[in-house]
Amino acid sequence: MDKEEFLRARKILDKTQKQIAELLGASIKAVHSYEQGWRTVPSHVERQVFFLLSRRRLEDDNKGPKSCWTVKKCPPSRRNSCPAWEFRAGKLCWFINGTVCECKAQKNWNAKMKICRTCEVLAGLLDIEP
Repeated sequence: MDKEEFLRARKILDKTQKQIAELLGASIKAVHSYEQGWRTVPSHVERQVFFLLSRRRLEDDNKGPKSCWTVKKCPPSRRNSCPAWEFRAGKLCWFINGTVCECKAQKNWNAKMKICRTCEVLAGLLDIEP
């Protein structure tokens, strides 16, 4: 998550720097540093921001995005080996490590998020084009 995405997320959530810092369990100085680009947004903070956005989107849309297995048209063999399917979390697939995106589980958070950013399930949270 870059500084522009972090700032956009905070504005979508309608939170001040102090309020978002409290929600994220971070200092105001850390939030300021993320928005200025002085510090990289850690993966655990990025994950939490996307989670908060997903809850807001669900509330606003009254349904949220489609499940990932519907969007990606996953065959039953792939769905059955995917944690998103196992835990019925198709709208939170980006939140779960080990999901079978692009036909295989990704090795780490950064690799996973590179794929997730091109998918409409996550892209809708920040209104970015997949």
